[in-house]
Amino acid sequence: MAELKMPEINSVIIAGNLTKDPVFRQTNSGGTPVVNFSIACNRRFRDSNHQWQEDVCYVGIVAWNKLAESCRDNLKKSSAVLIDGELQSRTWKAQDGSTRTVVEIKGRRIQFLNKRQKNGDEDQEGFIEDDCHDTHHGENHEEDPGHIYEYKYLSSD
Repeated sequence: MAELKMPEINSVIIAGNLTKDPVFRQTNSGGTPVVNFSIACNRRFRDSNHQWQEDVCYVGIVAWNKLAESCRDNLKKSSAVLIDGELQSRTWKAQDGSTRTVVEIKGRRIQFLNKRQKNGDEDQEGFIEDDCHDTHHGENHEEDPGHIYEYKYLSSD
């Protein structure tokens, strides 16, 4: 009898707001662009007394190549984003000699959710895709005629 194999699925979709400005750098080997930032994702639920409560989950995000450059150019603290990516973990030695491990989301596609004024004063809304799949590494807004939705697409093609 053939053994059953569990499917290999690693996919995450999450929305939230940046907690700080993104940190952009380039790798020492090859100068590959990379950006790191974290988002806060809120969850509302009813407690045992049927009162609404809110819980916040902070999640680290990493993006590479053109996606990293787009994040650097378009995101800042409190920007709203929708991220489609995969979980990844990495381990390193800290300066004190201890081993540290972090689990974060490697972004494949990031949609910028902020509205943009027609005069261009506010953040641009867009949808950006990772151009490389290498192994290295709810606030509601009412519609306002002064706002337009603008999507930017960047693909690997």
